[in-house]
Amino acid sequence: MKLLARALRLCEFGRQASSRRLVAGQGCVGPRRGCCAPIQVVGPRADVLPSGACITGRIMRPDDANVAGNVHGGTILKMIEEAGAIISTRHCNSQNGERCVAALARVERTDFLSPMCIGEVAHVSAEITYTSKHSVEVQVNVMSENILTGAKKLTNKATLWYVPLSLKNVDKVLEVPPVVYSRQEQEEEGRKRYEAQKLERMETKWRNGDIVQPVLNPEPNTVSYSQSSLIHLVGPSDCTLHGFVHGGVTMKLMDEVAGIVAARHCKTNIVTASVDAINFHDKIRKGCVITISGRMTFTSNKSMEIEVLVDADPVVDSSQKRYRAASAFFTYVSLSQEGRSLPVPQLVPETEDEKKRFEEGKGRYLQMKAKRQGHTEPQP
Repeated sequence: MKLLARALRLCEFGRQASSRRLVAGQGCVGPRRGCCAPIQVVGPRADVLPSGACITGRIMRPDDANVAGNVHGGTILKMIEEAGAIISTRHCNSQNGERCVAALARVERTDFLSPMCIGEVAHVSAEITYTSKHSVEVQVNVMSENILTGAKKLTNKATLWYVPLSLKNVDKVLEVPPVVYSRQEQEEEGRKRYEAQKLERMETKWRNGDIVQPVLNPEPNTVSYSQSSLIHLVGPSDCTLHGFVHGGVTMKLMDEVAGIVAARHCKTNIVTASVDAINFHDKIRKGCVITISGRMTFTSNKSMEIEVLVDADPVVDSSQKRYRAASAFFTYVSLSQEGRSLPVPQLVPETEDEKKRFEEGKGRYLQMKAKRQGHTEPQP
């Protein structure tokens, strides 16, 4: 109770400080809106890289965090997507022509570098780093600020891909206004990233028929014991101008389910460590019922990989069948009450499919471990 009371006082202090700053002409005010910093455009020209940056920020409240005071990974992912959607939509409408809204197509692997806590301010900055004919690459950074001490730290770096959809015809993908690169290497490197993510998106489609089935009386530490599902009716507040779900809303729900799976498996405080590439296979319309399912696929000594699948059921449209809308892998770690990492109970795969997914998860884990070690090795 003392911790919660302290967090509430800190949150209220931050909200008041934010409101005082905004009253000075920097943004909106109000008891619920005073935490939202204005969105700014930086740079003389939006069509020259580095592109005009989109900067947003707000204070973290108790309802943004878990019982230990750590901000949910889904909350941060939602803020990241909102910033990306703003800057990509703004860029795609920067020239005269058919108006559009940028829709999230993919999120590259995102690491949670440092936890964020109640009372801290999240500063989210986004800039366009590459454009192809029909897509926009956006780089987003998240900084946390302790408003009592002024200390700041980088908590997240993410890369997102958007496609512009016409406001007149949601199935029509428009062309993206080109950008001017300051160096030739920027365009070449961006093209390589574009081709790589395009290939990876194609490789994930084979999993679209895979579903999570419930099992009666499962044993502890098995896949069936911790697997979880969440059913959500898509309402107007979840959607864009098109009437389709915001990518950030979907990611937040995915993180919630992944967190439930992780907590059920280890029965401790858990936090999001990273998110592998999130692929959005199809749009989700307003009025759909979506089922977000999560299952444990792999455990190392101190981490858990959870696969999350999103299926959409257009209940108001009998002509369309249930379909796979999104999929991703989340990695969680178990923490003690003091915030130290704890060993994770080892997963016991039972079926042949579970054993296959375990080996695939182990391969991804070893690949990322080798990549991290390669980055940390001192240069000769």
